[in-house]
Amino acid sequence: MTGFSRRSFLLAMGAGAAGVPLLDRQAVASTAGTTLETTATPIGTAGYRRLTAGPGWPTVVRDDLIAAMPNREARRRALASFVQFSDMHICDAQSPLRFEYLHPILGSSAHRPQETLTAQGSTALVKRVNAVRNGPITGRPFDCLVTTGDNTDNHEMIELDWFFSVLNGGRITPNTGDSRYEGVQNAGISSYWQPELSGADDYKAKGFPHLEGLFDAALRPFTSPGLDIPWFSTMGNHDDNVGGAWADGLLDGWYTGSKKIMGFGDPVRDAKVARAFTDPTAAPEALSIIASQGVVRTVTPDDRRRLFTTGEFVRKHLETGGHGYTDANADGVDVFYTFRIAPGVTGISMDTTNVTGFSEGSIGLHQLNWVERTLKRNSSLYYDWLGLPQRQNVTDELFVLFSHHTSKTMINIVPDKRRPLDPRMTGDALVNLLHRFPNVVAWVNGHTHRNVITPHRHSTPSRGFWEINTAAHVDYPQHARVIEVADNGDGTLSLFTTLLEADSPYQVDYDDRDDAALASLCREFTYNDIHSRTNPLGTPLDRNTELLVTVR
Repeated sequence: MTGFSRRSFLLAMGAGAAGVPLLDRQAVASTAGTTLETTATPIGTAGYRRLTAGPGWPTVVRDDLIAAMPNREARRRALASFVQFSDMHICDAQSPLRFEYLHPILGSSAHRPQETLTAQGSTALVKRVNAVRNGPITGRPFDCLVTTGDNTDNHEMIELDWFFSVLNGGRITPNTGDSRYEGVQNAGISSYWQPELSGADDYKAKGFPHLEGLFDAALRPFTSPGLDIPWFSTMGNHDDNVGGAWADGLLDGWYTGSKKIMGFGDPVRDAKVARAFTDPTAAPEALSIIASQGVVRTVTPDDRRRLFTTGEFVRKHLETGGHGYTDANADGVDVFYTFRIAPGVTGISMDTTNVTGFSEGSIGLHQLNWVERTLKRNSSLYYDWLGLPQRQNVTDELFVLFSHHTSKTMINIVPDKRRPLDPRMTGDALVNLLHRFPNVVAWVNGHTHRNVITPHRHSTPSRGFWEINTAAHVDYPQHARVIEVADNGDGTLSLFTTLLEADSPYQVDYDDRDDAALASLCREFTYNDIHSRTNPLGTPLDRNTELLVTVR
């Protein structure tokens, strides 16, 4: 890969002040297949843009928490290497109860032009992980993969089945209802992209192409090879709430019925329904509006669209080895656990969702206390810091925590129906807890659909840690992240965070309909989504990095 001096980086950033991180000429095992080598790059400067292979992103050294020591590469020893998937949103795009008509208000979270291609796009990411195989910096083979929630888009059993087939391997037919597509994208409604219809629509006005035969190709069976490494799972709000924000029991019958709401033909009523995604007081009026049905399309019912409970989510994992969950989690009340990433490195999978509803997260006091007990049992450094005598059977482990929500999005303190008397705690409470344990090195999460890496500083350097937030696979840039943990032999650790893109061409002919082409089109549509989020890539400080941390 290309190396950069500190001076050239400061000049490129238009900065010369102290504190700007430097790009480092890292010794790497292999850049192949990673964003160190190439990245998806849009062609042109405006309008609908196709993608091509562009230059890779170098590694940025971030010494926000502790200074980088010289000659650390010569001493470096790999401790762990794992991959993060987040926000795959495997989607049944034809489900009767979806909120596509709210996309002018809620954006891409309500409707995406690539929704029929999510299974193919995620399978291409699985293929990339299998091909790369090793951490690009240290060369350590991947120990495991962890998903950080929103594995499904709409909390449906069929979506969960497809999710397991993508990760475990198997034959997938990404279709429900009739053998032909029955959704908003062939309904002749101009606010949705109509790829196979000749009329104008809002998306074609922005340059989206006319593509005959897209839906037949998108709905046909295909095979995922499955991951070659163990994988672990974390729950997201789209995995246990209707549309990621509504509690079960309110609208369940719509899922397996034959009536699909296409909209209400009234922006005022649409806005009132959208408000209920964030405001509990708006829910009764929103339910009344939905009950009026609005503009409805009759579709073929399918019992496989039924909602799954958190208990069923766990038990589905238990059928193929658990993926971190055990029988203790099978009732769906406490869906958190620990797992071994590598010798000396333990993962903690937390549940920050709330089945009472709303997209933002929190953590129950019961679970927070469990996290504290887990860390205490495995940190002699904690007792050293407090000046207390060591307890028996305390071992030292490095800890990486995983959740769906970020520290800033853990603000939903509505009681959870699973433990209604359990106080709900915000992200700040969790950060304060983690600051007490020097062997917590990182907290890895998703939810925001953006790449963001945040240092959580502390006046005692060993009590600082990194929060690593990775963009969604359902939206552009469709990233996964490799995280490598290395001991620098000088009292510091390096966490390398290298992004991966799906194993599919950056551009294909519009008449190509093979599986790789569908995955490629999925990525192209994500980039051009007219309601996409701003700056999902993050800055260079949030992509390929070396994060320095000390545990002493």
